[in-house]
Amino acid sequence: MTLLLFCLLASYAFHTISVFCSTEMVPSNLGEEMSTEVTLPPEWEDDERMNFLFSDFKENRDVNTKDWDSKLDFWTSLILKICRSRGTVCFNLQELNKIFQRKGFVPLGLGTVIRCMARCGKIQRESEFAANVDCGWVSWGFGLLLVKPLKWTFSTLLGSSGVTLEESFVVIELVKEKAAELLGVYWSSPVANCSLLSFQELQTLSSHVCIDESTLCMALLQLQREKQVTVSLHEGEKIVKFSQPGQDRVSSVNDVDLGIYQLQRSERLLEVRVEALGLEAEKCKEEARVLLREGKKSQALRYLRSRKRVERKADGLNAQLENVKGILDRIANSETDKLVIQAYQAGVSALRLSLKDGTVEGAESLVDQIQELCDTQDEMNQTLAGGALNSTDADTDELEDELRSLLENSTLDRPSTLPEVPSHPLSPVRESGSLCDDLLCALPLVPQSLFNITDEELDKELSRLTLADTCLQQKDCTEPVKRAESAQ
Repeated sequence: MTLLLFCLLASYAFHTISVFCSTEMVPSNLGEEMSTEVTLPPEWEDDERMNFLFSDFKENRDVNTKDWDSKLDFWTSLILKICRSRGTVCFNLQELNKIFQRKGFVPLGLGTVIRCMARCGKIQRESEFAANVDCGWVSWGFGLLLVKPLKWTFSTLLGSSGVTLEESFVVIELVKEKAAELLGVYWSSPVANCSLLSFQELQTLSSHVCIDESTLCMALLQLQREKQVTVSLHEGEKIVKFSQPGQDRVSSVNDVDLGIYQLQRSERLLEVRVEALGLEAEKCKEEARVLLREGKKSQALRYLRSRKRVERKADGLNAQLENVKGILDRIANSETDKLVIQAYQAGVSALRLSLKDGTVEGAESLVDQIQELCDTQDEMNQTLAGGALNSTDADTDELEDELRSLLENSTLDRPSTLPEVPSHPLSPVRESGSLCDDLLCALPLVPQSLFNITDEELDKELSRLTLADTCLQQKDCTEPVKRAESAQ
């Protein structure tokens, strides 16, 4: 009787998972699709090495710890590599046997590898993974009451060490990566401003990240566990709400979110209908033109009437579309206004706290004290400056006398190196013959000792003076002749 009850619960649990997305969950085709895409390690061609790796594990690991661990590490890394290269986060034993089949043989120790990976926390059964989420995929269709029975049934029937061929396991490391990638895709997409998305829209948006529906569901479950996504049902449709950048966790779906979601759906529907009516009106116009060319005027008029009717319908839908857009704009503006009001309230609170211990009387008292201190400092500076001036006045005359005496002493002690300045003026030149004598007489005395000038240098200087005198005499002789010629 107990076994029959267990079977009934298990059947009901599997039926619950099958209706997760209102259809059967798409099974993973990992083995069929990846058998030609997997890059196997170099050891795959070594028969001796592969015979060891394909053999089953010893019952007791302590018999040969090194061989046990090397075999376990080989298959663990290869399983993770396969799932990562394909972009999936789930696998089962049947798929692994298809992938790793070599020369008609399959590895005998994959069941042990899966159990070891589960004990280490690297993988987890899909049922347990869903049951550990507060609001998992099972609750999307049938509520949380089936989560605990599902987990308990699997653990009881299969046991902690049982691994069936079709039982699916989730790679925890990979599902976390997919969840982060999915959240980034949503934040960077044009629909990031939409508070809610339908499951179908999200599936289309993330098609390049999640290759199948199962991978998308696992990523959403991980995001639910991280409080970054919430999923709910609205009128039989699954809708998803993501957290916004900067938020620690997603908020629950409220009436405002549902109203905005319905308005956005109406907007998209109206846009599609308006576009379709525009195409229909253009088609009627072309048909009327063709019929008019063929001379079928009555039929052309009928198409033109249809075109006018379609255009009036399109105008009505355009008016409705503008109303919906106006409401959405007002909602967006109200959200902005709400943020501004919150910022004002925070600023007022901060300002009130900063002025809590300050008053106008206290500020005036501080200003008076500062003014008094400034006046006191000015008086002290004037006093110090006046004392410095009085102390220097007494010494000014003495310093000037000392400076004058220093100048006189330096004048007396300095030796005269220059000749005396002539005291009589130079006599004017009266006769050309006495120009040289008068010029020599007017020159100062030649110093004898302080300048090192030889007699030869003096003779050269005298020759230059004589030459200059001759030129002057010739000039004086030619000037009377020129004046006589000009007079004639």
